[in-house]
Amino acid sequence: MSALQAQPLPKILYSCYHSHSREGEQFVPEHILSFQLAGSMTINDGEHEQHFANGDIRLHQRNHLLKFYKQLPPDGGEYKSLSIYLDQATLHKFSNEYGYTVTKTHINKAVIPIRPTQQYKSYLQSLYPYEQIMQQGNEDLLALKVKEALLILLKTNPEVKDILFDFTEPGKIDLEAFMVKNYKFNVSMERFAYLTGRSLATFKRDFEKLFHTTPGRWLQQQRLKEAHHLIKEKGRRPSDVYLEVGFEDLSHFSFAFKKAYGVGPSML
Repeated sequence: MSALQAQPLPKILYSCYHSHSREGEQFVPEHILSFQLAGSMTINDGEHEQHFANGDIRLHQRNHLLKFYKQLPPDGGEYKSLSIYLDQATLHKFSNEYGYTVTKTHINKAVIPIRPTQQYKSYLQSLYPYEQIMQQGNEDLLALKVKEALLILLKTNPEVKDILFDFTEPGKIDLEAFMVKNYKFNVSMERFAYLTGRSLATFKRDFEKLFHTTPGRWLQQQRLKEAHHLIKEKGRRPSDVYLEVGFEDLSHFSFAFKKAYGVGPSML
């Protein structure tokens, strides 16, 4: 993997590996235009699952939680992707230069498929070889390439204007609905608070008023309940589910599971 971050942002990130497939989760703090160059990626936002194969393009909306699974090509080749980070500073500058503003409320969707066109193909060719163009000293060129990506995106998908140039922070939302959807994401309380439009203190106060317990205790109960269901009813292995339901390591999961259910997860 190689990356170069201009001073200040934007940045372009090229990922390439061939050892094994990878899975994990992440918080997406900035919009990202991502090109699937080889292999595939499956993305789950807590409600929906989307699959992106070689040649697909997607736009990640900022302020979303995602679980992902990166898979090598069937022939055992390399996994490759290219991500253009559309950070707030870059978008503010672009908005001032070209006069883009939000005109209507947009759909708050974690990942939006973008239809591939010849313009994107030519754009990718202009970046090849990726690792050379991202070397130190090419910051000005990278900034121009990010700007070019933005111009192409807005020309081919003008509806994303209301997504890209919405600079508001998350507003106060339905806490119960958000937590039920996202309890399996292993992120900090501060992150949960931010995404629900609350300070940490307000988040904890609202949470305990709604659920009659602390956020930490509720999260563990929900994750253990889901793990119990997956292991007992679906035949899944503990080593395959502990990360999926939001635990950091297998030993902590096994300890908490045994404490809650009287037996270790491998004994079910």
